[in-house]
Amino acid sequence: MISKIFLSSSINNTFQKAVNWVSSLTYSCNNDKENDLALFKDLYATCCTKHALFKRLADENEKHELKLMLGLFKMDDNNTPAIKDLLQEHNLPYIPEAHNYLRVSNYLMDFTGIGINETKFELDILKEIEKQADQITDFKVQYHREYLAQLIEDNKIPYSLDELWAIKEECIRLIGSVNNLI
Repeated sequence: MISKIFLSSSINNTFQKAVNWVSSLTYSCNNDKENDLALFKDLYATCCTKHALFKRLADENEKHELKLMLGLFKMDDNNTPAIKDLLQEHNLPYIPEAHNYLRVSNYLMDFTGIGINETKFELDILKEIEKQADQITDFKVQYHREYLAQLIEDNKIPYSLDELWAIKEECIRLIGSVNNLI
């Protein structure tokens, strides 16, 4: 189904052209993340919907070596300069962020298109798991919140889970606003 949509559209019939089109989409949450084709309708997407689309496309074409990954990484002012002031304001050296991307063998592929330095991002991965394309919403949030709760407890971070989550969400908003100016 996804293959047919790419083939019948102006995006054309190569993986590289599909990658270029998806990467160029504005970073924003889709109206219906559960809809496999949401980004074709909305013409914007997040790391979740972009990479889940490629995982579904790969599975359709029996390219099972392409893995959809959920990584928790240290989002800091080095790999994400837009959040520097916010982290300083809250006296945090970094905040763990959940990010979806793809892997083939040991090669990381990130088509989010928001300018996070891929090399620095990969070096800052705290934890990584493989997941399925239908795990892009509730599973991601639950996994991320559980990780943050444990981090707060283990490191005696002076924020509640909801407070730390709000700081993380403000970081994401800052990234989106910077990238919408570019």
